[in-house]
Amino acid sequence: CETCSKEEAKYRCPRCMKYSCSLLCVKKHKLALSCNGVRNKTAFVAVNEFTDLNLLSDYRFLEDVGRTADAAARHCIVHSPATKRLLYCLRNKARGCNIELKTLPVGFTKRRENSTTFNSMENKFYWHLKLIFPHCHAEYTLKGVPDDKTLADILKPYIDPVESDPVVCQRLKIYTASPQSDVRILMKIENRNRNSVRYNELDASRSLLDNLKGKVIIEYPTLFVVLKTLKNDMVVLGQDGSEPAENSEGESSSLSSVEEGEIRDGS
Repeated sequence: CETCSKEEAKYRCPRCMKYSCSLLCVKKHKLALSCNGVRNKTAFVAVNEFTDLNLLSDYRFLEDVGRTADAAARHCIVHSPATKRLLYCLRNKARGCNIELKTLPVGFTKRRENSTTFNSMENKFYWHLKLIFPHCHAEYTLKGVPDDKTLADILKPYIDPVESDPVVCQRLKIYTASPQSDVRILMKIENRNRNSVRYNELDASRSLLDNLKGKVIIEYPTLFVVLKTLKNDMVVLGQDGSEPAENSEGESSSLSSVEEGEIRDGS
């Protein structure tokens, strides 16, 4: 068993191919690795390893996609006036907070996942939020995050060495072992070319709402938590929205000059 290293393994995860001995270890490995246990039907297969079974799997996958898209298009709730009013209300309330919220067409994964709501009595957003920790290849999804909660408080259950969950702490030990001053929170700038991906740096001491003001959000915010002491491939624009300076070799400055918000993006 690759989780407890005590018992003989009986199960193998179809997703990450990890061996487990019991249901408890299966659940632990899913939590630690953010694994859903579902086989990745779109995983890369080299040409010399491609078999008739892979071809059959691809064919069935395309059939499933067609059925799902057709079912979504026919679903009465999706096209109901109540659903349309809800989306209009969310976009309108976000616009009132100086946030440009965009929603995707029916069938897109982010549209299906999004659980963001607006409480009219409290005049407050409860956001669907995704946290990505690229140095550990981990991501977590949060639901119902109030917009007045600071980013520092949102991250505490994940990177705080005292308050974080032991399993999560072990998974994100690179972050928990680093000083809080090394942690940077980035959000992708939307509506840019794919070969010119850039990020805004957010202020951990300010609320989620304050950080989202003036930003374009597609469905829900996705925050990237990085460490400035480690090499990164993400270009952060300056506070004035200008491109980062380049050195004599034509490359962006290294992460050490964090005050200038310069990290290079390879995508």
